[in-house]
Amino acid sequence: MFSFANPQYLYLLLLIPLFVGLMLLSRLMRRRSLARFGRPDEVQKLMPDVSAYKPWVKLGIEMLVLAMVVVVLARPRAGAVKTSSSLNGIEVMIAVDVSNSMKASSTDDPQGVSRLQQAKLILEKLIDRFNNDKVGLIVFAGNAYMQMPLTADAQSAKLFLNDISTNMAPTQGTAIGAAIGMAMKSFSHNSKAQKAIIVITDGENHEDDAVEAAAEARKAGVQVNVMGVGSTKGAPIPDGDGGYMRDDAGQVISTALNEDMAQKVADAGKGICLNGNDADAVEQLTEALSKLSKTGLAQVSYSKHDELFPIFAWIALVLIVAGTFVLDRKNQLLKKYNFFSKTTERKSNNESKK
Repeated sequence: MFSFANPQYLYLLLLIPLFVGLMLLSRLMRRRSLARFGRPDEVQKLMPDVSAYKPWVKLGIEMLVLAMVVVVLARPRAGAVKTSSSLNGIEVMIAVDVSNSMKASSTDDPQGVSRLQQAKLILEKLIDRFNNDKVGLIVFAGNAYMQMPLTADAQSAKLFLNDISTNMAPTQGTAIGAAIGMAMKSFSHNSKAQKAIIVITDGENHEDDAVEAAAEARKAGVQVNVMGVGSTKGAPIPDGDGGYMRDDAGQVISTALNEDMAQKVADAGKGICLNGNDADAVEQLTEALSKLSKTGLAQVSYSKHDELFPIFAWIALVLIVAGTFVLDRKNQLLKKYNFFSKTTERKSNNESKK
């Protein structure tokens, strides 16, 4: 079966009759211009090296090149064969903290990169490591909110990263337990699939029993990992107007990474606890997830074709090279040969004999 992957490009073939028409118009205008200088047959004798047919030969080659290029763009294919393959991977739900404390610096420098921005950078690197895995995204503060349901297209999660902000959660707080609970409800019913939850948070002001939620997840066979972001020394929270948030007493609010709580949640979920400031944090998390056995998550069907466009690309290249040797002037090597001299001589001899 012969088909084109991009058949819309075939409309470019309509340029060929357009260029041929322009060539005819150009030759007609040229002939009219030469007629102003005298009789065409006499004027032609003044241009002995100009070939009458080579411009058309060159145009023909150029149009063939254009046709080949158009066919290459259209990507001709043949031999379609339907096949299918199984995607083997794990299911991962990622929960990102979007509470106000995530506005604070991720380092000891109050002017450093915010914790939420660091979380996004970590997520971007992490998503690139997922191959054939199903990934979902949850944001949480005082409550949890589904951002992206579980999907086999892990790269699509990147489309949601730029939209994540602290304004997404109307209720403030750090309900890690609610996020773990929503993640548990978001997994598929495939009992054979290995599942994991990744919580990215500073652990500040946690309100529910996150440790118990992680323990319940582990009982269901789900691994819970925690990626802590922020400094343990604490940092002020920007208020968006160039200053910092203050409490009722007018004191600047300082928020620090709660490593102890993060470690307890990870231990209860039989996962690992990492600090986002570590250079190899993403590698360590990827290694931990790789220990989970991969199972068939989905069956993907697709058509396999034999690509034919390289053939037409080579033809176009050969024609381009050949076109460089075709000039508008007569061939100087053949000019000195008169292929009709013998015939002319015989005619003269016959006429003299008569």
